[in-house]
Parts: sequence; structure tokens; C-alpha cells
Amino acid sequence: MDMELEKQTIQQPAQQVTQQVDLREFSERIMRLKQSISSVIVGQSATVDLLLTAMLADGHVLLEGVPGVAKTLMARLVARLIDARFSRIQFTPDLMPSDVLGTTVFNMKTSEFDFHEGPVFADMVLVDEINRAPAKTQAALFEVMEERQVSIDGVSRRMGDLYTIIATQNPVEQEGTYRLPEAQLDRFMFKVTVDYPSLDEEVQILQRHHQKAAFNKIEDVKPVISKEELLRMRGYMTSVFIEPSLMTYIATIVQQTRVSKAVYLGASPRASVAIMQASKAYALLQGRNFVTPEDIKWVTPSVIQHRIMLTAEAEMEGYTPLKVAMRLIDKVEVPK
Repeated sequence: MDMELEKQTIQQPAQQVTQQVDLREFSERIMRLKQSISSVIVGQSATVDLLLTAMLADGHVLLEGVPGVAKTLMARLVARLIDARFSRIQFTPDLMPSDVLGTTVFNMKTSEFDFHEGPVFADMVLVDEINRAPAKTQAALFEVMEERQVSIDGVSRRMGDLYTIIATQNPVEQEGTYRLPEAQLDRFMFKVTVDYPSLDEEVQILQRHHQKAAFNKIEDVKPVISKEELLRMRGYMTSVFIEPSLMTYIATIVQQTRVSKAVYLGASPRASVAIMQASKAYALLQGRNFVTPEDIKWVTPSVIQHRIMLTAEAEMEGYTPLKVAMRLIDKVEVPK
């Protein structure tokens, strides 16, 4: 028995050292990604962190912002930094589901029907201006976003393990746009509001464009991480520790969205799972293998804001889903 105890005490520190080395390598990869992004895009650090968090947590992202705040550029850049198959779909009012998913075409040579893959078949998919297409085309993404597969003519075709959709939309224009249904919004892990740059950041943008030499074009950016490396980094998620009290904290926040008088439709259990997974991924981005309440509070607004519907009274009083989400988070006592 004594010999067995000695073996256990000798082996345990060795495992801890291995974990520390892995996290250090992980942090170096993330730092390289952030440096490459900052060489093209000025500011938007919170948006970048949320994008990287979603990619680690195996979630999709909806970027919302007015024209000209680099939504599409950021999505293209993140996809380019990963050595994986990338495609872009420009949603338009005349786009059909077959234009997104693909279609079956009769082959005259073989006298058989061949399936031609649509642009949705890739590892990283940018759906630009997702609210420009009608409901039937938006619905084409339902299955592939949730189950990572496309079913056409009775045949299900699986996507890769990395499969991620980054969508953009403009919240200002209403003409020629179609509001996303709640079922599709719920499939996005994050809805990220891309704000205007600060004064200093905008001056820096002008200086980069003026000097040109200091401004890196997206075509010049090389991948800094492979698909296999990113999938291996996702594997670290299983080693991130979260206390049971923090799980209760997450569930209590989501419960608040269902009992609040300002909310007509609360968040689903999918939101609870998304908060937990996102907080674990964000903890890894900070170089930790355990979740803190601050991690949960940081990711939760972006998980909840698109999953709740406000009452007419709350909207008339000037509340937004993001403001209500933040107020509900503050109402829940933080575990000690």
C-alpha cells in the first residue's frame, strides 16, 4: 500500500506539469491569432475575443452592426487565419435554398443524378447580410447549424468537426430585409453588436490608410493555425473545471429571463448550455483551466440578448434586449 501511495504522489505532479505546458502552448497560439487580427483591424478587441470564444466552444456567431464597421472583414480575416476550407454566401432577396445547400443534377454520361455541393459545404462559412434573404432560404440553414448535416433527397451529408457559421446583418435598414425567426436566432451561440470605433481608434484607422505601408491587406495574411490544431485546442474544453455552484448561477440567470415582467419570451435550456460552454472557452482564452463568475458575466449578455423577446411595455420604455439581459444578470447573487 505504501509503495502505491508513493507512485501516486510521484505521478500527480507530472500530470500537472503537462497541463501547464499545454496551456502555455495554447496561450501562444491565441496570442498569434490576436496579433494577426490587430495587424488588419483596429480595436474591436471584445468582438475578437467573442469570435475566438465561439470557435473554441463549437458555436456559431451573428455579427450585427451598421455598415462600415468591418463586420465582413473581421469574419473573412478570422476564417483566413485558419488553414481550413472557407466559403462565403452573399444572401440576396432572390437567393433560393438550393443556391445555399446544393442541388441534384442529371449526368448525361452516367445516366445518374449527381449531387453538386452548395457553398454551405465548408469548414468556415461566412453568411453575409443574412437578413437579406426570405424565410425559406434562411430556413435552409436550420439543420446544418444545429446538426452539422444537410439532408437532400433522403440522403444526409455530414459536415466536418470544425464547421462554423459566422453571419452578419445590418440592424438599421428595414427595406428589402427579412427578420430572422426565433428558431434560427437560437442556433447562434453569440449575437455580437459591433460598435463604432473610439476617437483614438478612428484616428489610427485614418493613419493606416494614409500611410498604406502600415496597413496589412487581408490577401497578405497567412494562416497561423491549422484545422487539426484548432480541433486539438477544442479538446482542452473537457479539462476546464466549473464548480457546481457556478452551474446553479448560470441556471438561475436563465430562469430570470422566464419570470421577468419585461420579457415576453425567455431563454431556452440551449442558452444555459451555451453560457457554460462559452465561459469554459473564455477561461481558456485567459490562460486558466477553471471558470470564474466573471467569465460567466462576460459571455452571458451575448448569449442571452438574441434569445429573449421583450414585452411591448418594455420596448416603449426604451429598453433593449441587451440592457434587459445585463440587468437580469446583475439581479442574481454571485456565488462566493
